[in-house]
Amino acid sequence: MTSLDYDSHFSDSNVPFGIASSKTHQQPQAATRLGNSVLYLADLSTIGLFSAVEGLPDGVFEQQTLNEFAALPKSVHNGVRGSIQDAFRAGGLDAFPRGSVEDVSTVTMHLPVQICDFADFSCSLEHVKNAGRIIAKTDQPPPAFFNFPTVYQGRAGSVVVSGTEIERPIGQYRDKGAQDTPVVFGPSRMMDYELEFAAVVGKPLPMRQRLRATDADDHIFGFVLLNDWSARDIQAFEMVPLGPALGKSSGTTISPWIVTADALEPFKVPSLVPRNLPVPPHLDDPDNRNYSVRMQVEILTGSGPSTATVTGACDLPSSMYWTARQMAAHIASSGSALRTGDILATGTVSGAGAGARGCLLEATEGGTEPIRLRDGSTRRFLEDGDVVRMTGVAGDSSSGVGWGDSLRASGPGTRKHGCRELLAAVSSKSASRPKATWTCWPESATLNHARRPRWSCGTGVAVRPSVSP
Repeated sequence: MTSLDYDSHFSDSNVPFGIASSKTHQQPQAATRLGNSVLYLADLSTIGLFSAVEGLPDGVFEQQTLNEFAALPKSVHNGVRGSIQDAFRAGGLDAFPRGSVEDVSTVTMHLPVQICDFADFSCSLEHVKNAGRIIAKTDQPPPAFFNFPTVYQGRAGSVVVSGTEIERPIGQYRDKGAQDTPVVFGPSRMMDYELEFAAVVGKPLPMRQRLRATDADDHIFGFVLLNDWSARDIQAFEMVPLGPALGKSSGTTISPWIVTADALEPFKVPSLVPRNLPVPPHLDDPDNRNYSVRMQVEILTGSGPSTATVTGACDLPSSMYWTARQMAAHIASSGSALRTGDILATGTVSGAGAGARGCLLEATEGGTEPIRLRDGSTRRFLEDGDVVRMTGVAGDSSSGVGWGDSLRASGPGTRKHGCRELLAAVSSKSASRPKATWTCWPESATLNHARRPRWSCGTGVAVRPSVSP
């Protein structure tokens, strides 16, 4: 399925922001989307559409990222959206200059913001219970879970826009099937996705100027869907004592359109997850609301929609213990700055029940219970060439507010992973560690180099065989 199938997500109630380019607009620049039409905002500014919006700098929509625009006050964002909505409701697409409007199929989407920091939280109670049961044999959440939204710092340089290939990472992990559990160095055998929701910081907050959750809305420009690709075997071996790094840094995908907080305001609902403990004043949020967003993840194994298998679907209000406002307040509570373009992600979003799990680690019980796909094949974890598609919609399917799908579907051809050359370099440096056995997958073992990778999603990917750095 292409992005054309998601035109209903982009009604005039949405008006999201992204960065686009095309043959007629070769420089990436600010855009919005109505149905299956992409509108270039610099063209609309030229005709004076935003002349009544106070505080809008000249040339802001000609920039190749949204950072300068996102840092402006909410009144400016809302004024721009309102001007577009008023014009469209009065005259449809004919209200805009012909050259400013292009069909979505002719457009390339780019990373919408320059990302300064990426922080990945753990906000879903069901996820931490499921993961704990599978990994640590207990469903008791980590000790700090109910005190604050626990978080680790991700790799901002690995965040990419939907449509970018993700390569199967190479790293070290334990081979549980071998004697003495030797350390294996090779392509991950346990590649996974994580269904997440993420806030994009707009207005910056300087260091040492801390933030209350009740004031955090002023600093949130909007929201994206996010997939934090995870190599579970590499992650498990490196986690203690400093947390994940290489197991999470092969790529983090975000959707190309940022849906503004203003567009989601009508969909705020009370959180359905009860509080277990009181919290410090900066995290206290009497409103305790989340957005009514329905998220879904699918695996596609072929070229048509009939190959799509829904592997998880859940709602934010019934899944999240912590909110985006509390994430922002917590990350700033140490005195850390918030910078425009920072990504604050929820961590895997999972609901109650087998059909509401946001990653394969949970859906397959750690790989012990494979799931069956519509084409008859089974999966414990992702295989090369698998396409992961994530979508999200506010309210129900008639709301007109969602994140759509990727606009591009393929990347460059497959290359071999070159693991033997890399292995030799590492082994020579590890001669003083006789207890570690360095092994590598043979090139014919599990990687299917013949299949051309594909990509699609509202944050998705075709997993690609590994390549030597």
